[in-house]
Amino acid sequence: MPGGNSAAAGGKIGVRIVVVGDRGTGKSSLIAAAATESFPENLSPVLPPTRLPADFFPDRVPITIIDTSASLESRGKLNEELKRADVIILTYACDFPLTLTRLSSFWLQEFRRLEVKVPVIVVGCKVDLRDENQPISLEPVMGPIMQQYREIETCIECSAVTLMQVPDVFYYAQKAVLHPTAPLFDQDTQALQPRCIRALRRIFILCDSDMDGALNDAELNDFQVKCFDSPLQPAEIVGVRRVVQEKKKEGVNDLGLTLEGFLFLHSLFIDKGRLETTWAVLRKFGYGNDLKLRDDFLPAPSKHAPDQSVELTIEAVDFVRRVFRLFDTDNYGALQPTELDELFSTAPENPWGEAPYKDAAERTTQGNLTLKGFLSEWALMTMLDPQGSLANLLYIGYGGNPASALHVTRRRSVDRKKQQTERNVFHCLVFGPKNAGKSTLLNSFLGRPFSESHELIAGERYAVNVVDQHGLSLQGNKKTLILREIPEDGVKKFLSNKESLSSSDVAVFVYDSSDEYSWKRSNELLVEVARHGEESGYGVPSLIIAAKDDLDPHPMSVQKSARVCQELGIGASIPISSKLGDMNNVFCRILSAAEHPHLNIPETVAGRKRKQFHQLVNHSLLFMSVGAAFAVAGMAAFRAHSGRRNSPS
Repeated sequence: MPGGNSAAAGGKIGVRIVVVGDRGTGKSSLIAAAATESFPENLSPVLPPTRLPADFFPDRVPITIIDTSASLESRGKLNEELKRADVIILTYACDFPLTLTRLSSFWLQEFRRLEVKVPVIVVGCKVDLRDENQPISLEPVMGPIMQQYREIETCIECSAVTLMQVPDVFYYAQKAVLHPTAPLFDQDTQALQPRCIRALRRIFILCDSDMDGALNDAELNDFQVKCFDSPLQPAEIVGVRRVVQEKKKEGVNDLGLTLEGFLFLHSLFIDKGRLETTWAVLRKFGYGNDLKLRDDFLPAPSKHAPDQSVELTIEAVDFVRRVFRLFDTDNYGALQPTELDELFSTAPENPWGEAPYKDAAERTTQGNLTLKGFLSEWALMTMLDPQGSLANLLYIGYGGNPASALHVTRRRSVDRKKQQTERNVFHCLVFGPKNAGKSTLLNSFLGRPFSESHELIAGERYAVNVVDQHGLSLQGNKKTLILREIPEDGVKKFLSNKESLSSSDVAVFVYDSSDEYSWKRSNELLVEVARHGEESGYGVPSLIIAAKDDLDPHPMSVQKSARVCQELGIGASIPISSKLGDMNNVFCRILSAAEHPHLNIPETVAGRKRKQFHQLVNHSLLFMSVGAAFAVAGMAAFRAHSGRRNSPS
């Protein structure tokens, strides 16, 4: 396989190099020598920005070099330049050992203090002035420093007087930006990074057209043409196999180059300093420097109205179902953690390992993910992060048109006018005071047993599941319901955003039916949310849930609840008992409310008056326009009549 001359530059249109170091270490001379290919005389203390043309190095990306001053009065300017840098060249003087010790005692610490997270090239200048009687080896000096400061990409010594390795300094600096080592290779373990292995595994599988676990000669050649625009000669293919077989026997079998061999080849490229070859492959398949698919490979719908949402299309859902069955190797109807890890082994990581996805879906008592849970996780991820959902579809092998995998729903305001919805995924907000039973409601939704004591979870929490509508709709089909718990102390922040209700289809307000304060607070939250919906234009159907129905109800709460529901124009509160397992069909009722977006929208007194006022204004305008039309018609008739009377007979 060829080197990286044809490698893409990762989308970079220019590289900004900032040269820093102690006073007198040769910064300006180094820059001028690179630009003029000669040793400069009588330089100004700080050079203006210096540009190297695109054809200066093989990657054909122009370079801008920024000279800096180490003086205290210039520190502000220096810090600004460091934060704009793509890469830093940090200089020391080979004839002045103190400048070498200041790399770790000052400069590298300063970069971290400023949170400058770019590659660093350490450059020893004035190597021609080093005392020949005191030779120095860089390895014992720089080795410990590079161990401590992993941002150092490489070390090199040069001379602006003799031009020795001056171009190499800027070549390595540019290379550190365009073809960085850290994402690909772990210097400690001397092995490929896990995320790099995952990306290369996906590429291998995509190129293994016959899916036999090895790349034959034709597949290797197709891979070569795709990545480097040139075919492999038969002798080159034989050479590749021979190199792999000599070093890694399992890297080649009778069918061709195995995954182990494919990974070994890339380890070999990196070991020989040919990172551009591996980066060329990764970028051809859409990967960025973070080893995730770039945005230009992900045509996810990004522009939609606040009251629209994104769902998987039927084609994508069918694909996800097939993937589940493929990895459910024991046919138990649930994925074990190892099976789920294997499923996402070609993704940068398991996307559901952290909040909000972790523990958000139905699992078996053994902790395995059911098919309903699997589909639910995809629905949740697609709603919250459409681009991430599309990326993960592609990571696990979705072969359809990426643009056809996601669907933007109709606006909720249109659904309300049409008094129906076409959505398959519904978003429900769960409000209520502390200890009202919100978390227990979410646990019941996921089929988890009731517990008197439950772990307190800080912040918002999601629970998602598939709800069978049988008996509630003529179709009897299944929909996905996402419950989002809003903590009581987070309501104010949530409602501070005018569009906070726009993405929800229904809201429920939970209270402890045995506690009068719980009812009062839940009622306050209901009115607060209803008022926000009226003011923002994003009112949502709302339900009241009387939790803990196994306890003696507070009599005043029952009476007040009925009156409030009537005054606000919403359905009666729904009593439930998670402890007794009597959920009163609550999740189907929540879903039914979401499917009827024009009903159960609470109307406050202020909202009702505002609505009546607008109706009055509209009627007045209508009467005025009708009156004006009659007046215009009357005037026209009068003029016509006058014209006839005045005309000669």
